[in-house]
Amino acid sequence: MSEISFDDFLKVDIRVGEVIRAEPYPEARKPAIKMWIDFGDEIGERKTSAQITAHYDPATLVGKQVMAVVNFPPRQIGKFMSEVLVLGLPDENGEIVLIGPDGEVPTGGRMH
Repeated sequence: MSEISFDDFLKVDIRVGEVIRAEPYPEARKPAIKMWIDFGDEIGERKTSAQITAHYDPATLVGKQVMAVVNFPPRQIGKFMSEVLVLGLPDENGEIVLIGPDGEVPTGGRMH
């Protein structure tokens, strides 16, 4: 494991957003879901895709608060431009479980 400085950590802008729309992404190489996430007034709405179909379907994601890195450059994922990176952890089978706050917090809040 390589060490980073605290200043390096502060460069990563991790925010909480609320999924406002989600739909299947059948064109992806691996099963995925496209999401549109509201990060509040300062950042606004951003979109992403994630390989999270083992634990989630689009209908259950709407209204869910998730954590995401919002200051990476956009990345082309197939025919879809991903603007943020949602964060998650693998379960015992390697399937991703999203990270979010334990309780309701204001949309757009930055992780400290």
